[in-house]
Amino acid sequence: MTTIKVGQSDMPSVGLGIWKIDKPDTANAISTALEIGYRHIDSASDYGNEREAGEGIRHAMQQGTVSRDDLWVTSKLWNTYHRKEHVRAACERTLTDLGLDYLDLYLIHFPIALQFVAFDERYPAEWFRDPESANPSMQLDNVPLHETWEAMESLVDAGLVREIGVCNYNSALIHDLMAYARIKPAMLQVEAHPFLTQDNLLRTASDYDVAVTAFSPLGALSYVSLDMATAEDTVLTAAPVVAAAERLQRTPAQIVLRWGIQRGTAIIPKTTRRERLIENIALFDFALTDDDMQAISALNQNRRFNDPANFCEKAFNRFHAIYD
Repeated sequence: MTTIKVGQSDMPSVGLGIWKIDKPDTANAISTALEIGYRHIDSASDYGNEREAGEGIRHAMQQGTVSRDDLWVTSKLWNTYHRKEHVRAACERTLTDLGLDYLDLYLIHFPIALQFVAFDERYPAEWFRDPESANPSMQLDNVPLHETWEAMESLVDAGLVREIGVCNYNSALIHDLMAYARIKPAMLQVEAHPFLTQDNLLRTASDYDVAVTAFSPLGALSYVSLDMATAEDTVLTAAPVVAAAERLQRTPAQIVLRWGIQRGTAIIPKTTRRERLIENIALFDFALTDDDMQAISALNQNRRFNDPANFCEKAFNRFHAIYD
């Protein structure tokens, strides 16, 4: 498997994303993935399955499949823990749940600060401050991003994390972060797929030597069950994808994932099915032509499936845009 440079480290370019994996399935999905050859796990406290993820990692280690040094584990700081006094506690809770002494990468999950929810009140805290109230809604907190970033830097100083970065930032926030960061972000994780190529944002990250991980690299598939996309929104039936798949004798999903790898991003597809885990990592014995790459990139519609401007208002009763 290829790697990409993340700060001072090398990260496997394909990881298993565990968003939306049900708790009862998480440990087995991870131990199976590690058995197959995955070495990169992408997690977050908000996913609600980090304890089960830790069980899967621990099982693989006990079986001798991997050692800690073999693994790259990413997690993310949730929105309710942006104040500097909460950042370390949130990271330590994640480490406890995962059964690890350190994270390879810790990311700010969203540039959205929400009012604090104590661990013993509700964990994961999710989006509502008080979901039991008559009219629950998101409750923002006035925390500047630089305060959160300084606390993230302190995690590196303490040896709790090796690299830090951000998710769901736009170019303007990246420029701003670079102006004040003592420890520069090593990673930008954003939605990216052929319907949302994010060319300008990826170029901005590259200019700053910030690596990029594409979440939802297959586009709409992660969002159909959430009513945030329809089956008709799939990129897998697009003509350039199908043509390349037929010529190279690969699946359309492998073509789209290879496109993501070949343009220089890491990818974190999610699945619990063994055959799909094998398929999603079998990307390194073929290549797309320049014409393939251009034709697939030309599918761009600037179609964002994971957009707070849409889902916050619909699901959490408060409009909150972070992209224009």
